[in-house]
Amino acid sequence: MENKENGIIKNYLSGFLRVTLVAVLVFLQIVMIVGLTMWLRTYTLYFYTILEIASIIIIIGLVNDSTSSSYKVSWICTVLLLPLTGHIMYFLWGHTSSKQKIEKQVKSKLKHGETFYEFQKETVELFSKRYPTKSRMVRYLESQGFPLYKNNEVTYYPMGEDTFRAIFQDIESAKQFVLINFFIVGEGTLWDQMHKLLLKKLAQGVEVKFMYDDFGAMFRTQKNFKKKLEEEGFEIRVFNPIHKYTDKLYMNYRSHQKIIVIDGSIGYTGGMNLADEYVNLVHRFGIWKDNAVRIKGEAVWGLTVTFLQMWEVCKDGPMLDYTPYHTIESFPENEMFCQVISDGPANNPQNPVEEIYKQIIYYAKQYLYVTTPYLVIEESMREALIAAVSSGIDVRLITPAIPDKKSVKLLTNYNYGKLLKAGIRIFEYTPGFIHAKTIINEDCGIIGTINMDYRSFYLHYECGVFLCYRKKIDEIKKDLDQTMSISHEITYEEWKARPWHTKLAQQVLNVFATLM
Repeated sequence: MENKENGIIKNYLSGFLRVTLVAVLVFLQIVMIVGLTMWLRTYTLYFYTILEIASIIIIIGLVNDSTSSSYKVSWICTVLLLPLTGHIMYFLWGHTSSKQKIEKQVKSKLKHGETFYEFQKETVELFSKRYPTKSRMVRYLESQGFPLYKNNEVTYYPMGEDTFRAIFQDIESAKQFVLINFFIVGEGTLWDQMHKLLLKKLAQGVEVKFMYDDFGAMFRTQKNFKKKLEEEGFEIRVFNPIHKYTDKLYMNYRSHQKIIVIDGSIGYTGGMNLADEYVNLVHRFGIWKDNAVRIKGEAVWGLTVTFLQMWEVCKDGPMLDYTPYHTIESFPENEMFCQVISDGPANNPQNPVEEIYKQIIYYAKQYLYVTTPYLVIEESMREALIAAVSSGIDVRLITPAIPDKKSVKLLTNYNYGKLLKAGIRIFEYTPGFIHAKTIINEDCGIIGTINMDYRSFYLHYECGVFLCYRKKIDEIKKDLDQTMSISHEITYEEWKARPWHTKLAQQVLNVFATLM
């Protein structure tokens, strides 16, 4: 346990024991696979032929699969490096059919949630008149099941401490319900403040639904954390317990969403989690910079539906009626347009979040700014960024100088090369760790939970808000300009001067980029 500046980082043995148990189960599966492999090698002549046939089947299947090219390359390398062992691992864990039953159940619950959406043709028509070059993006998102909303008041928060200060104020005013979803929950000062406030609201008769990811909370909460909260009156759901699907490695799919909804009229999303480092009560990696948005208006219904969809995914049972969580409040007319978007592995290979990122890049006319803690991108995303800068667009990326994961930092740095050579400017946030997830051009952008990496686009359930309003975008740009002013700009010459051992490590890690 670490104490700094009134903050606390707690690590609990129970979480490590659970991970150890799951790791042992997976390891035993691998031992059985390797043992079977060694036994089969005694029949070399017969199984060499079978091995060759299996290799052809796997490669043909992967080439014709609709998954990403990085995913295919990782499995092809595994099969080539581990003959027979890699084949068995692929058929057990890598083949998409092994997860189809689970994903079918998830999709049915997501589809149920979509039935509570209403699409306003007039709103899209108004948007198209105001932003004719951006109407294609809005229509695409509506085709993926995300309605466009107007009449919103959006507040942008450049730091996590600003965000939680506002969240606490809004929860204090809650009259009916509070919906909360985080990826990481860490017991400490921030949690104590949140817990105390929520207990107060429960005593006042306010309904509290609290959801978190099992992996994100298991190391930093007590073993009886869920049980204790339920005894206090909380409704609790935990996404995808890590021990549930060890035979399918579905445990690798996590809910990375962050959503807070108060009485259906106010909602938040952004990069922040419920732990002390996110509000700089402790400095694990220097100054932690996150961002978020607060919405008051019609678009909050999108956040509410997204929350309730994942709430249902967490547990089997009768389908929920969402309508009691729809506010009856009316909001002042304005042209602050928002679309709440979400994504996850059940959507594969149709990934609307990745696609809308590309469209924001392609439709930039003046500039494109991106903040991401991790830059592990597919070739298609890299080419989109390069095409933008080649078209005269001012393209800038902000990544951390101080990483939270050194291996991912190596891959992030490795991905600088082609981008820098093409003329894209890359800044490393020298005060510490930038965890903010942002993409904006001159008219529109997304603030949410989405990192620009394979894990966010393919393995995590994510969410964000697509917003279009010039004054708000200008406000976000001003914050990012200020961030770049205190960051270090990486040059192509500096990147090329990396030590040889760093270059070698990066090339090896890049083979397994989809697993990181």
